[in-house]
Amino acid sequence: MSVSELTMQERDMRKVTVKQRVVKIAVQVLLYLFLITMAVIVIFPFYWMLISSVKSLAEYQRAVPTLFPKEILLSNYVEAFKQANLGRLFLNTLYVGVVSTLLSLVITVLSAFAFARLEFKGKNALFAALLATMMIPGELFTITNYVTVYSLKWMNTFTVLIVPFLVSVFYIYLLRQNFMQIPNELYLAAKVDGTSDIKYLWKVMIPLSLPTLISITILKMMGAWNSYVWPRLVANDEAHRLITNGLRNAFTESTGDVNIPVQMAAVAIVSFPLFLVFIFLRKYIMKGVSRSGIKG
Repeated sequence: MSVSELTMQERDMRKVTVKQRVVKIAVQVLLYLFLITMAVIVIFPFYWMLISSVKSLAEYQRAVPTLFPKEILLSNYVEAFKQANLGRLFLNTLYVGVVSTLLSLVITVLSAFAFARLEFKGKNALFAALLATMMIPGELFTITNYVTVYSLKWMNTFTVLIVPFLVSVFYIYLLRQNFMQIPNELYLAAKVDGTSDIKYLWKVMIPLSLPTLISITILKMMGAWNSYVWPRLVANDEAHRLITNGLRNAFTESTGDVNIPVQMAAVAIVSFPLFLVFIFLRKYIMKGVSRSGIKG
C-alpha cells in the first residue's frame, strides 16, 4: 500500500471521527435543551406561586400579569397565618400524620415479615389477593368507608382520619420485596440459636431495610399532609380540620372574592416542609425504591 493511499485512509477516518463527534455534540445539546425546557415547565408553577404570594390583590388582578411583583408584600404571609389559623391546622395535620405513620409502620413491618419469612397455609394466595386490591381505584372505597365510619360514630374525630388508611398494600409489597433480598440462611441460623422472630426482625431485618422504611415513612407523611377528599368528607369541623381543607375557604372576602395573593402565601408556607423533606431525604426514597425492585 502506497503512502498516498495511507494518507487518504487517514483522512477518511478523521472525517468519520469528526462527524461522530459533531453528531454526539448535537445529541447532547438537544438533550440538554429538552431537559431545560422540562425543568422550566415544572418549576414555573412554583415560581408563580411565590411571586403571587408577595403581590397586592390589585396587581394580581391586572389584565396583563407581571412576572415579577412591582411591590413585594411580605405582610401577606403574616395575614395568611392569621386568617387560616395555620398554627392549629399544622398541629392537627402533624398529629394525624405522625400517629398514622407510626401505626402504619408497625402494621407494614409485621405484615411484610410474615409474607417474606414465615410459612403458613395459603400465604401465596393471600398475598396475591392483596396485590389484586391494588388494581381497584381508591375512590371506589369512599362510599363503603363512609358508611362504616358513620355507623361506628367516628365522624368529626381524629380516629376517622387515622384508622381507615393504616394498611397500605403497596408499602407491604415494597418492604416484603426488600425483606426477600436478605438471605434466608440468616433467619435459619438465628432460629437454630433460639432467636425469636421479633428479635430477629428488630436486630437484623429492620436495620438492613432502613432505606426502604425511611422511604415508606416519608411517603406516608406526605400522603397525610396532602390528604384532601377524605378529611373534607368526614372531619371538616374546626377542631379536626387539616391543612388542605383549612386553606380552601379561609381567604374568601365578604364580597365573595378570594384574596389569591394571601392564599398563595398560605400555600407556600404549607408547601415549605414538604419541599425540605424532598430536598434532604430524596436519596433515601430513590435508594429504598430501587433496592426493593431488584428481586421479586
